[in-house]
Amino acid sequence: MEPFKNLINAGTVSAAGQHLQRAWSGFDRQRFEAIANHGLDALELKARMLQLAKAMRATLPDDFNAACTVLETSLAPPLPMDAKGEPEGLTTAQASTGVAGWVIWSMGEFVARHGQHDVTRSLVCLHALTQRSTAEFAIRPFIQQQPQAVWSVLARWANDPSAHVRRLVSEGSRPRLPWGLRLQALVADPTPTLPLLRALQDDTSSYVRRSVANHLNDIAKDHPDLVAGWVKDHLIQATPERSTLLRHASRSLIKQGHAPTLAAWGLASGLTGQATLKLSAAQAAVGDAIGLHVVLQSTARQPQPLEIDYAVHHVRANGGTSPKVFKGWKLSLAAGETRTLDKRHSLKPVTTRTLYPGLHRIELLVNGLALAEARFDLKP
Repeated sequence: MEPFKNLINAGTVSAAGQHLQRAWSGFDRQRFEAIANHGLDALELKARMLQLAKAMRATLPDDFNAACTVLETSLAPPLPMDAKGEPEGLTTAQASTGVAGWVIWSMGEFVARHGQHDVTRSLVCLHALTQRSTAEFAIRPFIQQQPQAVWSVLARWANDPSAHVRRLVSEGSRPRLPWGLRLQALVADPTPTLPLLRALQDDTSSYVRRSVANHLNDIAKDHPDLVAGWVKDHLIQATPERSTLLRHASRSLIKQGHAPTLAAWGLASGLTGQATLKLSAAQAAVGDAIGLHVVLQSTARQPQPLEIDYAVHHVRANGGTSPKVFKGWKLSLAAGETRTLDKRHSLKPVTTRTLYPGLHRIELLVNGLALAEARFDLKP
C-alpha cells in the first residue's frame, strides 16, 4: 500500500497550480510550484501539507478576502454522496474541474493561519472547502481561540443541506480528534458541543452519524458517566440507526467494563458459568498470527447477552507491558449452552504500534470483566 504522504506529490501540486491560475489570472503558478515542490519527496504528509500552505501564502493575494475568493473559485464541485449519505470519493473527471482531495487540507491550513482576524470570512471559506474533502483540522484553531464566534455558526450548520458541512460540525469540534489540535477546553468541559450532537445524532447521513458516535467516544475518555447517561437517555424509543450510533459511541466504555454503560445495554452482570481461553501455540514470531480458542459454559436458567473482547498486554521497549483491547464477539448464550469461539489474532506490526519480543498476556473479557487469560512468547 502506498504511503499517505505520496497523495501530495508533484502531480497534485501541478493540478492545484493550474486551478489556482484559472481562478486568478495574476497567480504566479511557477513560483507556487517551485516553493511547493522544493524537497517534497523527503517530507512526511503533514510537512508536505504545510509546505503547500506556505506556497499559497507566498502567491495568493495579500488581501485575505481576495485570497479566499481565489481558493473558492479554484474548487471542484462538492463531492457527491451515495444513498446512505457517504461521500463517493474524488473521480478523475471531478479532479480535472477543480481542486479537491488532499490539497484541501493545505488550503484549510492557509485559512487557519491567516484568517483569525476575520472569523466570519474564514468560516465561509471552510464551509466551501469541507465539501471537497474536510476542514475538520482547519476549524479547530478558530474554536480554540474564538469559540463564541464559532458556536453560533456551527449551530446553524447543523441544519445545512450538505452532509459534508453537518459532519464538520461534529468532527471539527471533537475534543480529541486524531491528527488534530486537541481542544483542551472541550476535554475539560464538553458542554458546548452537546446541543450540536443532539441535533445531529438522528441525521439522515451515516457519514454524519458516525462522526457523532466518534465524538461521544472522545468525550467518554474524560467524562464516562456523562456518556453513559447520554446512552441510557437516548436509547429510549431509539431508531435502529440511533441504536447503532449509541453502540459505537459506547465501544470504549464497554471494553473498559464501565458499569453504568454496561447496565444501559443490559450487560450489567458478568457470565453466569465458566469461560476458558487457550492459544494455538506457546510461541509465535512477529508477523505471524496466533489462534484464540474460547469456550463458554452457561449455568444460567436464562439467556445471557454477552460482549466478548480480549486484551493483549503488549511488551514495550522498556520491558513493561501495555494493554490494547480488541473486539471479539457479541452474542446471546442460551440457558445451559456451551459455545466455542475461535479467532486469529495478527502479530504484524502496524503504524501505531511496534511489536517487541517477550512474554505477552491475553485476557478474555466478558462484559468488561477479565475471566480467563493465557500467555505466549513472542519471538523477533
